[in-house]
Amino acid sequence: MNTYTIICAAHSFTEPDATVIGELTEAGHRVLLPKTIEELTAMLPEADGIIAGQQPYTADMMRSAKKLKVISVYGVGCDKIDLSFAHQVGIVVTNTPGANNESVADLAIALMLAAARRIPEMDALIREGRTTRLVGIEMAGATLGVIGTGRIGKGVIRRSHGFDMGLLCYDAYPDEEYVKIYGGKYVDMDTLLRESDFITIHAPLTDKTRNLIGEGEFKKMKPRAIIVNTARGGIIDEDALYRALTTGEIAAAGLDTTVGFVKDSPLRQLPNCVLLPHAGASTFTSLERMARFSVRNLLEVLGTGSCKARVN
Repeated sequence: MNTYTIICAAHSFTEPDATVIGELTEAGHRVLLPKTIEELTAMLPEADGIIAGQQPYTADMMRSAKKLKVISVYGVGCDKIDLSFAHQVGIVVTNTPGANNESVADLAIALMLAAARRIPEMDALIREGRTTRLVGIEMAGATLGVIGTGRIGKGVIRRSHGFDMGLLCYDAYPDEEYVKIYGGKYVDMDTLLRESDFITIHAPLTDKTRNLIGEGEFKKMKPRAIIVNTARGGIIDEDALYRALTTGEIAAAGLDTTVGFVKDSPLRQLPNCVLLPHAGASTFTSLERMARFSVRNLLEVLGTGSCKARVN
């Protein structure tokens, strides 16, 4: 059996199950674990394959990786990889679709509840020694607008059914049959924005979806509307969101993803904006599933030249 040099650049790769690394080394593969982008860059010329995390992979980086055959993304998002150049030089890029569906759908519902019932705000007050009860918003019987009805969006739809929520959906590729099972319907974006009490985003970040929700969209929403984004930063115009939250155009937001670093965002100052560090996939079950899926993809490409989870 051939043996390979593999860079594991996904920092949480071994958190749920360190045996994944052991299985690679026991099979004779050399595993490199860079701690910084500089270390990763220095290791690239040696690599046959990479288990990739959130680091960028530019054309210049890939030019230096003469042996590289595969970048196996530990997760779903490939927006930090120059896919066109990778294809041009014969580097296969794969990801792990479906591995974190349930954990992200769970978190979307959790963010809705946290924002609606103002849980972080009251937790902060309790820690200050105050017992102020803040008035929140009920999810039961409310109308949910789902933007993007792929795997994760469908998971949120299933969960919302337990809250007896009305359901409005928007997607370029509708699954009418699935949505009807839960009493929902597809509508245009304008209708979804105007009629939804809760809005949750599960769309990829593309040229068409960048700043999909901006100043005009917030003006259409209900004053008590709550918006949640567990997809990608950049789909919501964060400057417009800040204005909408501070002027009362909408009630609250829950974001698991932002443009750049959360610490640099003025949204941090707003009590009606729940912020998380892109933790949608961070459950033991999901991380283990992604780790094993990404290794399987990598070894399959190294062995055969391709796999079903190829994205470029």
